[in-house]
Amino acid sequence: MEQVTLFLQQLLNGISLGSIYALIALGYTMVYGVLRFINFAHGDIYMLGAFSGFLVAPLVTRFIPLQQYDTFTPQNFFTIACGAGLVMLTSMAICAVIGVLIEKIAYRPLRNKPRLTVLITAIGVSLFIQNMTQYFFGAEPKPFPQLIPVHPIEGLGDLTILTTQAAIILSTIILLILLRFIVMRTKLGMAMRALSLNPMACSLMGVDIDVVISFTFALGSALAAAAGILVSLDSPSITPLMGNLPGIKAFVAAVLGGIGNIPGAAIGGLLIGVLETLVVGYLRPELRDAIAFAVLIVILLFKPTGLLGRVEREKV
Repeated sequence: MEQVTLFLQQLLNGISLGSIYALIALGYTMVYGVLRFINFAHGDIYMLGAFSGFLVAPLVTRFIPLQQYDTFTPQNFFTIACGAGLVMLTSMAICAVIGVLIEKIAYRPLRNKPRLTVLITAIGVSLFIQNMTQYFFGAEPKPFPQLIPVHPIEGLGDLTILTTQAAIILSTIILLILLRFIVMRTKLGMAMRALSLNPMACSLMGVDIDVVISFTFALGSALAAAAGILVSLDSPSITPLMGNLPGIKAFVAAVLGGIGNIPGAAIGGLLIGVLETLVVGYLRPELRDAIAFAVLIVILLFKPTGLLGRVEREKV
């Protein structure tokens, strides 16, 4: 019975961690779907989301005193949810604008250039964001404000689920549902899907490709910002370099699920998170970061298109 409880505990921890990877991976896969290149600055948008929350939270807490609540009650649940949600939505909006600006300034002029040129530019944008963040905020870790009370949820027996983990999982589910609605039920979502299939046909049918690409960057950046806020709820501090490793792991998750496939990115993120926690719980904690890259090597060797990816034939 103890082994079953341990496995369920590790599974819940993995789902919480995998939810963060899934939100970041969605940005990678959407950009690749419409432009066929990897935006390696995406992990730094995740970091900017956390720092946006770091700046916005004190302004919100002036009107909604979140730090005075030590626990959730039926009376204060709505107030806490509104305050934390306002911080998240504001950070998502800020990073959406940043994502659009990055696309217009750095990537749009290179749209018809070789992919290697765009790849090098993406790395340069990543380094620029990291160094500018260090310039304005310093390199030392910053304590993130407490937006929700942190305590174990009662009534789960031997399982331990913190309120922050529950918030991460619930928020991710809501965001994934909203993303699916946008992609499948709106005109811009239909344009995104059409652009990923045939850019030339979209152009001939009068679709404004620039608007669709900007919207894709805004949507992916907003999801990465949400991940930055959610991980900050469960983390004692944030740093300008916090996006490096999660960004790479989220890229692995996107490849695992099938780069360019939105459901695949979500599934890949959850799988990477669960694998990490199982390795920590049953093998050695030192192997935690290595498992993602081991998965990447295996996928590239045996199924390069990923779990839900499709084979694309290139005409000569």
